[in-house]
Amino acid sequence: MCGIVAYIGHRDATPILTEGLKRLEYRGYDSAGLAVIRDGKLHIRRSVGRISALEEKIGGSLSGATIGMAHTRWATHGSVTETNAHPHCDASGRLALVHNGIIENYRVLRQFLEQHGITMTSQTDTEVLAKLVGHFYDGDLIDAVRRALREVRGTFGIAVLHMDQPDRIVAARRGSPLIIGVGQGEYLVASDASAIIQHTPQVIYLSDNEVAEVGRDGFRTTNLQAVPVTKEVEEVEFTLEQLELGGHQHFMIKEIFEQPEALRTCMRGRVDLQDGRVVLGGLTNVLRELVRSERIILTGCGTAWHACLVGEYLFEELARVPCEVEYASEFRYRNPLIPDRTTVIAISQSGETADTLAALREAKDRGALVLGIVNAVGSTIARETDAGVYLHVGPEIGVASTKAFVGQVTVLAMMAAMLARRRHMGQGASYDFLEALSRVPDAIEQALDLNAQTRQIAARFIETNNWLYLGRGPQYPVALEGALKIKEISYIHAEGLPAAEMKHGPIALISEGMPVVVLAVRDHLYEKVVSNIEEVRTRGGHVIAIATEGDQHISKLAEDVLYIPAVPPLLQPLVSVIPLQLMAYHAAVLRGCDVDKPRNLAKSVTVE
Repeated sequence: MCGIVAYIGHRDATPILTEGLKRLEYRGYDSAGLAVIRDGKLHIRRSVGRISALEEKIGGSLSGATIGMAHTRWATHGSVTETNAHPHCDASGRLALVHNGIIENYRVLRQFLEQHGITMTSQTDTEVLAKLVGHFYDGDLIDAVRRALREVRGTFGIAVLHMDQPDRIVAARRGSPLIIGVGQGEYLVASDASAIIQHTPQVIYLSDNEVAEVGRDGFRTTNLQAVPVTKEVEEVEFTLEQLELGGHQHFMIKEIFEQPEALRTCMRGRVDLQDGRVVLGGLTNVLRELVRSERIILTGCGTAWHACLVGEYLFEELARVPCEVEYASEFRYRNPLIPDRTTVIAISQSGETADTLAALREAKDRGALVLGIVNAVGSTIARETDAGVYLHVGPEIGVASTKAFVGQVTVLAMMAAMLARRRHMGQGASYDFLEALSRVPDAIEQALDLNAQTRQIAARFIETNNWLYLGRGPQYPVALEGALKIKEISYIHAEGLPAAEMKHGPIALISEGMPVVVLAVRDHLYEKVVSNIEEVRTRGGHVIAIATEGDQHISKLAEDVLYIPAVPPLLQPLVSVIPLQLMAYHAAVLRGCDVDKPRNLAKSVTVE
């Protein structure tokens, strides 16, 4: 959540900072602020609302500064006010700090500072941190930052400026992502590569408890004990063009339509049809241990958790390995049993999800082999797991995840097939599955032809505030995902259920004309689902069926049918989710909602 971008170099900093903030809007925020040093003075502007409001407040008043930092805030401690917006200053007003994360012991630190005569003007934990750094400052800014952070319990990604040192930015991280962009005679600090890719693809990734001092002539990194740390410069794998709308109205619809090519990229070089094998280079060093696993635990949050539910079917049916799915947010709080030969797979688009990170650390402490499936290269989860697989589906800007979900399911399918081939599956069966997987992008392209039909259906129900989504087997997670999508971006209440569970209580919700979306693809549970549709119809529900191409019987039972291509049942979620994504998108647009930046949500949830 939140966003940080800082700049030091030879160019006008203000437009670089505000443009960087706009690249970070997708992370979610409710206020923004900026600080620059010019003519020996610290200038700060803050505003509630969109970055455009901050730009209006700045006008041309800060031009000419060549060092500065900016921040988008998503409120945690304190309400959404200009006073609570970042940057925050120390007691002298000469130091400014921006912060992503949560300082858990801020009350104790606040009491300490107040005992030293330092007063607070905001409700935030960040102001406490700014004033703590100022309290320790005696002319050495990086030392003051290190001393303050040694007293902090919690998470942080920070950037700090001081009027006395107008040629230095100090940055540090623990738990919240922070990178340094390396340009030609200029450097940028950001919480996300999207904020700096316009200026340089060369970056270094700070690790937990590392501090960087960045100047116009270079940077140096240490840990909190002032021990030097050597960092390697890496290259960001996506381009600026991938962050542009490219003629689409919203990033979400752009990313929905990118899914066929995204999956081709995800599988490229990994699916070997000739030998009927999967090659995942990121797992090479742990492959022997993984193959010997006797239990797999999949963990994630939100959409990633839904991908985990699909993965449970894939691992158990293909690889014949017992598999469980855990909410990452609950995993470490229930004293989980992790016997020998247990593999825990943590799934997160951003690779920074705080709950998922905490879960993998718990699993690692208990001796599990811990793997990661993430999209963001260099992210914390990617670096803290024993091994892992990148999605390679390209940047996902829309807060409501689409292509990351299908990428996660595809990677899980490849992992399950890889294990199956090494444990029991013959070459022929392996080839058949992988050949079917390689054809899924074409099936998704066909499903995208439902765009206009899904818009028509959504238009008829945008005033209906209660929807039901039903599925069985691997389609149940798709029902959950469909319900989540329409909740996230259109603010329609929706509930996803296993279709058989409907009659055990939720059937009481069904009223005349209520939209009930049913995943009714042709598989071994088809007849059961048909029975569930009949139960809905007798209560007056309006059935919207997702059905297999050529199924004429379903048209007699459902008021609306969205036909999708036939693929093997274990892979069907990759295709059946497409019309649900489209329907949610159109519902949100027709209701006038901010599709890419829905209220109260953030793309990367880096707080518990």
